[in-house]
Amino acid sequence: MRILITGSSGFIGGNLADYLLAAGHEVIGLDKRIPVVSNPGVQFQHCDVVDSPRLTAIMARFVPDAVIHLAAQTELNEKEPDAYDANIAGVENLVGAIRAAKSVRRAIFTSTQLVCHVGYVPKSDTDYAPTTLYGKSKVLTEKIVRERDGGNIEWCLGRPTTVWGPGMKPHYQRFFGMIRRGRYFHVGPRPLYKSYGYVGNVICQYLRILEAPTAQIHRKVFYLADYAPLSLRAWANAFQREFKAPPIPTCPESIARLAARLGDVINICGFKSFPFNSFRLNNVLTEYTFDLGATEAVCGPLPFTVDQGVQETVKWLNTCQT
Repeated sequence: MRILITGSSGFIGGNLADYLLAAGHEVIGLDKRIPVVSNPGVQFQHCDVVDSPRLTAIMARFVPDAVIHLAAQTELNEKEPDAYDANIAGVENLVGAIRAAKSVRRAIFTSTQLVCHVGYVPKSDTDYAPTTLYGKSKVLTEKIVRERDGGNIEWCLGRPTTVWGPGMKPHYQRFFGMIRRGRYFHVGPRPLYKSYGYVGNVICQYLRILEAPTAQIHRKVFYLADYAPLSLRAWANAFQREFKAPPIPTCPESIARLAARLGDVINICGFKSFPFNSFRLNNVLTEYTFDLGATEAVCGPLPFTVDQGVQETVKWLNTCQT
């Protein structure tokens, strides 16, 4: 199968391109960023999805059988709506290019769990409750795909949750660095269950959805994550053990809340990089789990356990620091 991946230089996109190549597929990678490490098997095309003429020309040139759309502005702290043009105009352009090319049979359009705020459990696929401009932009992404029927092809929407593993962003690398150096602490005694996804499992889900029978995926929404929620406490402890780092202490929640308020004041005073504040504390303490039954029914067993993911991630982090 000839597969075009938008956002192929990103964390998920780069891992997915390698995985698809290993599975015997032909991969066209498209991104506005030139990859730092280029896989020679990927036919890379330098293109921003907001550039409609170039996007349409690339689609016509390579005549892909399938498209996996990952290109997006994913930063959560952008304040200007036009910062998310890639998430709105970009998907409009892609749907138009798919329709014009007439070669694409199936597409997976990537959205996000943040079409609803953390902790909110949607009652249906179109029950939205975003609280960030990023989340709102992805709601529009989904609405565009639905209204234009994905370009009159077989399509579905993927909503990755928090994805972790080799290649992840520096923000998460800092988190693991704190565990390694003994600077991380648990907040209170609760296990804090979260629907996280190891990247090796998430890219496997993309391929299996791409290969599934039409009736199982067409016009449907799939959360992409490990099937069983993990405990934040147990997950952090697993990294601590793999790093052979000092044991992680527990801070009472009341003290953590006081420290977070102090962090808020420090941020207001201009020190935006101070790492602990009420926003981050609430993210830590808010449990969120999704029913992955529909995803599991299509994708079946996943290749990595949490412990295997931790081991692979630590190997990669050790390589980054050598």
